Amino acid sequence: MPELPEVESARAVIERSALHRRIEDVDDADGYVCRPHRRGEIREALVGRRLTSAHRRGKLMWCEASGVGRSRTPGPVLALHLGMAGRILVDGPTGSDEGGDYAGTRTRSSARHKPEWDRFTLRFADGGSLRLFDKRRLGRVYLEPDLDRLGPDAGEVGLRELREILSRSRAPLKARLLDQHALAGVGNLLADEVLWQAELDPHRPADEIEPDRVTVLHRSLRTAIRRALKRGGVHTGEVIPYRKRGADCPRCGAPMRRGVVGGRTTWWCSKEQ
Repeated sequence: MPELPEVESARAVIERSALHRRIEDVDDADGYVCRPHRRGEIREALVGRRLTSAHRRGKLMWCEASGVGRSRTPGPVLALHLGMAGRILVDGPTGSDEGGDYAGTRTRSSARHKPEWDRFTLRFADGGSLRLFDKRRLGRVYLEPDLDRLGPDAGEVGLRELREILSRSRAPLKARLLDQHALAGVGNLLADEVLWQAELDPHRPADEIEPDRVTVLHRSLRTAIRRALKRGGVHTGEVIPYRKRGADCPRCGAPMRRGVVGGRTTWWCSKEQ
């Protein structure tokens, strides 16, 4: 599933390749992906405008749109969510660009996908396009997202803020990290990687983590995100290949353990965590 690093790669593609290009047409015919909008509603809102900026908090991306013509009145805000395996593909006069689920680690999706897997498309006046490619059809596209429902971005959260977030919950530590209302952007793989790096038990109540251990957790969170951004996704984490039966911890050699925390499959080191 795309987590913060993968979504950031998709946002960067939009910023790099899709801004300031006049939108000539919009395919918003997939009513499930574009819910709750009626067919044509997003098209009506965006045709004639340009995307002016691309933002992200956690796993949610949104783009601001320009006014129409010479109007300085800002246009609507377009939200894009990749779901479980979505990617953003942008074509233009100088070539193609893509980001999202495991960006840069597979054969180019645009060379091997079915047209019906393009769930939403912006067509630009220069002949190019921006597409949400989503084989599983779990992504979302909608207007005017409610950003207040999301917690602070996991890549930007400060140490003091993280301590406050943890102190307000008795939930297991991993479950608290996965709560997008509390901290936006951490998914299942990233949570396991961060807790392994910090040598913390995913089952411990969040509000019982000692201040010095929260400092270690904060540092591990920032490091894991930075490495995933550099290497191409959360699947490149150090412990991720060892999340399987019969595997041993790559740091100490103790057996890896498997369980369920916060409703998600969880792996941890039987000795260090």
